[in-house]
Amino acid sequence: MTASRSETTRMTGPDGPGAEPGGPPLPGPGDDLLAALLDGMDAALCAFDADGVLTHWNREAERILGWPAEEAVGRHGFAGWAARAADAEDIQGRLMAVMDAPGRQVHEFALLRKDGGRVLVRTQSAAVWDADGAGAGVYCAFGEVHAQIDLERSIALSEALFEDGACGVVLVDVDLRPTVVNARAARALGAARASLLGRPLGELIAQGVEDLEGALQHVLSEGTPAGPVEVWVTLRTAEGERRRCWRNGFVRLSSPLAEEPVPLGVGWLFQDVTDQKCAEQEADRLRFRSSQLHRAACNAAEYEDPMEAVTCHLDYALAGFADHALVDLVVGERLVRAAATPSDAPGPTALVAGGGIPVRYPPGHPALQAVDRTGSVRASARGEGDGWARERQWPPDAAHALCVVLRSRGRTLGVLTFLRGPSRPAFERPDATYAESVASRVATATDLARLSP
Repeated sequence: MTASRSETTRMTGPDGPGAEPGGPPLPGPGDDLLAALLDGMDAALCAFDADGVLTHWNREAERILGWPAEEAVGRHGFAGWAARAADAEDIQGRLMAVMDAPGRQVHEFALLRKDGGRVLVRTQSAAVWDADGAGAGVYCAFGEVHAQIDLERSIALSEALFEDGACGVVLVDVDLRPTVVNARAARALGAARASLLGRPLGELIAQGVEDLEGALQHVLSEGTPAGPVEVWVTLRTAEGERRRCWRNGFVRLSSPLAEEPVPLGVGWLFQDVTDQKCAEQEADRLRFRSSQLHRAACNAAEYEDPMEAVTCHLDYALAGFADHALVDLVVGERLVRAAATPSDAPGPTALVAGGGIPVRYPPGHPALQAVDRTGSVRASARGEGDGWARERQWPPDAAHALCVVLRSRGRTLGVLTFLRGPSRPAFERPDATYAESVASRVATATDLARLSP
């Protein structure tokens, strides 16, 4: 760079800063600043005067081509050293042509390294004008084409992701607030892209935000996790709350300009896999319930008393399905309790000793509705508290009920009731289908018990 600085001083003339009358020019502070700026640049840079003589050559140019500034500055063009003889004239003409055209020009051509190897470079050149508006020379910034292509690919990838990629993309700063949100992520979060910027995630996510923020904090402190992380969240939207499952990937972002890695935030990529997870859960649920029905049938066949087989079927059915089970049989015009689980604590289903005492269900009771409709009836407390279960003669912790009619040989034998506590979700149509399968087996065993002497 010494050659570059001395050449710069020479061009200022003997009356420039730091010159002694009648003596050689001395470098001034402005020259040192210019040299430092040139050497600190990430791009290779060279400059030519109006005659095509090289006046500047920074360290990045030396790194790419191997020619030091002492050997480069002062040469006329690239002929005889940094370009093949057949190419040198064309390269020089294309670079200097920018003095006759406005703006910048971009070219690609091959240059020679000092060791004889060829390097394909991409240049951006522009004219330098003096105080009178006349062309004083050309400056040229250049870099290896493959490095330029890698940069362009990275930029293109970023643009594609942030336009509308196949997954949601959010850049989160160190305070865990979104700074950039792509269109797919905005749709998943249920808000406009601009309105999401700078807002805490807790304003968007009602449940699951602790798990998500914990994952982001871990990435900031420990680095990128080994694999994707699945998180269930409940979103606040204009239509109400929505429960979704996201498969998340995280990348810690660090500044490439800092000597030490300084986290700038986290790149958060996610996909909505709610439908897939629900399908998997439903498949697992069906497999488990089918297995329970099979195991119950095999074990119930070993009981000599058909009513003991009824309790066996119910014990298998309760696993993972409900907290309580009640069997009320039709006796005359009343329903009589025949079997039940304990009302005060979890336990196996037991036959009611003695029996014969009718249950006091009020009019409109779900069990009575099931008998009248010859079908299934679902009911939930919906915030009514313990009084809801007490009024219906059910255990006090019951919050959701499913009453299924017992039918055999074209006759109604009674009602099977399943009950869930408030910590469980309400019964749905697939639950009713499973309960009806259990009820058909319970009804068959009950009918057999009535036929037995």
